[in-house]
This record gives sequence, C-alpha cells and structure tokens, in this order.
Amino acid sequence: MVALKTAFWICAFLVFYTYLGYGMLLWLLVKLKHIVRGKAERMALPTNDAELPVVTFMVCAYNEQDIVDLKMKDIYQLDYPKDKLHITWVTDGSFDDTNNRLKAYPDVEIIFTPERKGKTAALNHGLSMVKSEITVMTDANTMVNKGAIKEIVRLMQDPKVACVAGEKRVMARHEGQAAAEGEGLYWKYESALKHMDSELYSAMGAAGELNAIRTALYEPMPENALLDDFVMSMEMVDKGYKIAYTHDAYAMEYGSADLQEESKRKRRIAAGGLQSSWWLRRMMNPFRKPIVAFQFVSHRVLRWSITPFALMALIPLNVALVMMKAGTVYTASWILQILFYLSAFCGYLLEQKGRRSKLLYVPYYFLFMNMNVFAGIPYLYSHRERGTWEKAKRG
Repeated sequence: MVALKTAFWICAFLVFYTYLGYGMLLWLLVKLKHIVRGKAERMALPTNDAELPVVTFMVCAYNEQDIVDLKMKDIYQLDYPKDKLHITWVTDGSFDDTNNRLKAYPDVEIIFTPERKGKTAALNHGLSMVKSEITVMTDANTMVNKGAIKEIVRLMQDPKVACVAGEKRVMARHEGQAAAEGEGLYWKYESALKHMDSELYSAMGAAGELNAIRTALYEPMPENALLDDFVMSMEMVDKGYKIAYTHDAYAMEYGSADLQEESKRKRRIAAGGLQSSWWLRRMMNPFRKPIVAFQFVSHRVLRWSITPFALMALIPLNVALVMMKAGTVYTASWILQILFYLSAFCGYLLEQKGRRSKLLYVPYYFLFMNMNVFAGIPYLYSHRERGTWEKAKRG
C-alpha cells in the first residue's frame, strides 16, 4: 500500500505543479526578483527613424491565395518606415494562385520552391537569403497590430535578446464557437506564463504566429522539425541569449473551425513537443544553465511528456487505494475525480449540441488537450522523416 500511496501523491503533485503550481511559483519568483533587483529598465527606440534597423517581414505560405490581399493590407498598415521594411513571401510548394497574386505587389520579394518540403525547409531557404539585421516572421492567416515591429525593435535594443515572441490572440467568428473559445482561454493563461518566464529570465520558446530573431544567429534546422519556431528560438537560449515576450506586439487569428480541426493542431504540437524535448534534452541539465533547465522542464517538458501519463495514472491508483480502504482522503479525491470527469463529459455533450457552459467546458478542453498528447505519439512516428502537415481549417 505504501508504494501505491507514494505513486499516487507523485502523480497528483506532477499534475498540480504542471498546470497550476508552476505558475504560482513563477509569480512568486518574479515578485521576489523585482523586490531584490527592481524592475528592468525599459529599452527605448531610437528617436530618429533613420537610426532604425532594416527589418525583413517574412511570411511562409502554402496555397494561401484567399488570404494574400488581406495579409498585404495588414502589412501595409504597419507603423514602420517603408524604406526600412523589406517584405518577403516564401511560398513552399504552392500550386494555387498565391504567386500570381503576390506579383501584383512590386515591393514583395517572392521566394518560391516548387516542391513542398514543409515550413522548416521554407524557413531555412528564406532566411538564407535575408540580409537585414532583424527578421520578423508571421503566418499568412494572422493579422499583426500596427505597432508590432517598433515594439519588437525596441526590445531588440537589448543585446542579450536574440528573439522576441509576440502574443497570440484567438478570435471566434461567433459566440459559442467552442474550439476558438477554448483555444483563446488556453492562450490567455499561456501568455501570462510566457510573460512571467520572460520577466524571470527568458520566455521558453516563440510561436510561429509572430516572432522575430536576429538574422545572423539563425542556424538551419532539420527539415523534419515539427515545431520549427520553438526549436529555432530555444537554440538561441541555449547559446546564452534570451527570448523577450511582449503583449504589445500581437498576432490575431481565428480559432479552429471545430474541435476536430483543433485536434489536428494539438496532435502536431504534442508530437513536436516530444520531438523538440528530445532534441533539446541537453537544456534539461541543471548544471549547464540552472534557471533555463528549471523553466524548460516546468513549462514545457512536463506537459509534453510525463504529466499526461500521471493524470491518467491517478484513476487506477485512486481506485486501488479506495478499494483497499486506505483512508478518507483517497475516498474524497476519488469523488472529486468522478465529478471532474463527469463535468468534462457534460461539457462534451453540450459542445456536440452546439451549446456550452464555461463551468463545464474548462474540464472538457483540459482533457481534450491532454488526450491529444497521446495522439501525438503515433503522429510523431508517422512524421519522423518529414516536416509537412495538414493545415487545420480556421473558424
């Protein structure tokens, strides 16, 4: 019985720490850092536009003919000197009308590869041709706020910052769009964690919706990388640089059309998480960079690997302890587990009927994310040789 109790509490601690405890501890550590050292001085932009660096705004695209004009309109509204902004589209294997539509914009550089090799290959190809000091990367279907580039350049005034991660904001086309609202809720919490990570030392990775790098620090990645943006940014952290996170440079996109489409994203992200955790396993060594190891394992590795298994293991462990009459605390925890899973199931039933309750939807979406970690394992096996994936349809 002692072994069962020990296993139960280890699993319970892992689940609590991964999803709530780390955020609480991170908040405390950031507060202590501010008390001891004070808040970091805010970096300032050059007062003269002529002193601003040249920036390449890069979009990697595959068959995005329907979004080209809207995306270009969004790029043109950016508040940055036009003579300092180079616009580049890397159209990896596109066979629709994307390239022809882009030719209507004479200031756009088109880098085209006839064979579709995936986003990582497109990044490798595109960045090998960039000459500017800073490269800002964004997805074709995301719209960026007007002041994003100036905010990114401001943060890059710190020579220790090699990458800037912008905030992702998820929009729903209509009220009750479950996938979008669930994804949006997740990203609000994730954004808070990224901000605190950045305050403590460095954000743990950048998302492809909006990020920027010092071009000279980029090193080509294996073309079968599933989370290219994460691997790219974390390699820079491993070299001793930092990822700055900001709420003031953000990308807006519609959430997935439904949970089936959202599952495509979650499976790929889970598979990429496992892949990148293995590739970057040296960063888990606390004797190399203690703070990085602490943040990397706590924020990323646990949720992509051990914790989902701990969550599932709690069920049989709790049943066994209840049957062995181990104590009231285990009976109470089993009742709480039953209520949690019943709430998730009710959330699922409501979602299937096109209705939802925030109270019931949170446990449902939480389980939905964790179940896709298991689905990510066969996905990783089937995509181990290639970095292409099927795009999820947006709302």
